[in-house]
Amino acid sequence: LRVRPLTCTETRRGDRRVVHSLGDGTIHVNAARHDATFGFSAVFDAGSSQEAVFEGSGMRQLVELAIDGFSCTVFAFGQTGSGKTYTLMGPLPQSETQPAAPGLLGLMQRSFACLLEQSRSRGSDLALSASYLEIYNEQVRDLLRPGPPCALPLRWSKTRGFYVENQLSVDFESLEAIADLLLQGSQRRRTSAHALNRHSSRSHALLTIHVRSRAEGPERHPHPMLVPQPSACPSKQGTLCFVDLAGSERVKETGSSGELSVEANNINRSLLALGHCISLLAKPRGKQTHIPYRDSKLTRLLARSLGGSGITLMVACISPSSRCLSETLSTLHYASRARRVTTRP
Repeated sequence: LRVRPLTCTETRRGDRRVVHSLGDGTIHVNAARHDATFGFSAVFDAGSSQEAVFEGSGMRQLVELAIDGFSCTVFAFGQTGSGKTYTLMGPLPQSETQPAAPGLLGLMQRSFACLLEQSRSRGSDLALSASYLEIYNEQVRDLLRPGPPCALPLRWSKTRGFYVENQLSVDFESLEAIADLLLQGSQRRRTSAHALNRHSSRSHALLTIHVRSRAEGPERHPHPMLVPQPSACPSKQGTLCFVDLAGSERVKETGSSGELSVEANNINRSLLALGHCISLLAKPRGKQTHIPYRDSKLTRLLARSLGGSGITLMVACISPSSRCLSETLSTLHYASRARRVTTRP
């Protein structure tokens, strides 16, 4: 759980801090008619640095697991303006001429650096590529493909599960190359300004790093005639997927109308579907019924990460302000349910 600092606007307005970290991964919400304590694997309060979140959230282990062939996912969720994009990517805007200070870089850039470090220490064993998608108004769009965005079909197969057809995957070997892909994709992503957030993400974005480790041993044998069957030493394929969810929002509070309110309704509908899947997955194994992944494009794409064979880190972002209390409580309940979900990696 990450609690952002109060903003200047909130302080000027005289908002009270209603969320307090008690240490040991517990958080206390204290406001009129609300007095509740929640427990999480780790709590990062307003004073926590980006580095502390990276080291304390288990992100480094996730990078290592992806190299070992697991499918790993990180997602940030919470109310609009609660610091999800900042936690994942650092401050916006990040133009080529004005890069963010190194200390402010988010989980993504730190993970890339960690991944490339590991890659270098293993010689040329790892092949890395990236794909970047957004789900905007229930359409899946490729953020790396040049030209105007066009909707891509979502398919299902027995072996791959749900996948996006014709999705572009770009190889990279350096930190500059992947940082460039991230910047390029982020600039194409839909954002708008409204009453609660100047850079509100209007789409869910999924950046996936594909890690293929070439098999050791027989494959490198100098005499091709002596190489055993490939199945004797298979290569590993892991993924590391970063999901920046669009924020939940109340249309009345954001002052949205027209296209913005259509976007908000689509965002809320897909987040509701995600919450519903998480609630059902959190039930004890014996009581689980059908999990409705097909209810939204978002849950289809996250089906494997949520309840399947993946390893998932969820970062819940909240505002400590009294004015955001109802959304904050909703995120805390959502996150508490998510803690009870068990996957089988």
